[in-house]
Amino acid sequence: MAMLHDCYRLTLEGARVALDAAEKRARDMKIPMNIAIVDDSGTLVAFVRMDGAKLGSAAVSITKAHSSAIRRQPTGPAMVNAEPSAILSLGLALASHMEQTPVRGGLPLIFADQVVGAIGVSNGTEDQDLEVAVAGAEAFGAACRAEPESQRGFEAIEGNA
Repeated sequence: MAMLHDCYRLTLEGARVALDAAEKRARDMKIPMNIAIVDDSGTLVAFVRMDGAKLGSAAVSITKAHSSAIRRQPTGPAMVNAEPSAILSLGLALASHMEQTPVRGGLPLIFADQVVGAIGVSNGTEDQDLEVAVAGAEAFGAACRAEPESQRGFEAIEGNA
């Protein structure tokens, strides 16, 4: 029985790839955004509050990233029988001491089928936030595929089985 498994960790360089691409998309949309990048545990790695972004949206972007990382899925309403459930969504938020959110705009950063981090974006509509988050997540994925293994935006942590 294996006591450890191999895993990957998001680096600051990898976080900056996602952050820079998301910030560029927000500038192209002419919407100042708060953009947060967290590691797989939901701990903040990188953050930017663009000039003009709402102060209150800063915490929301971090919560979206954290929620996506710890749930290993995009943020959004909790679903029951393929329908959004306000009660379950509120219950998850309350049970997690508001560390989970049903608001869209948080996406996991994935490599080799492992969530290595997440991006959270806030200040626009949910659709705008999600569009900016997608730009960051896609840029991270593309950079990981394009770079030689020794230069990717994560570090390998290897365990012996």
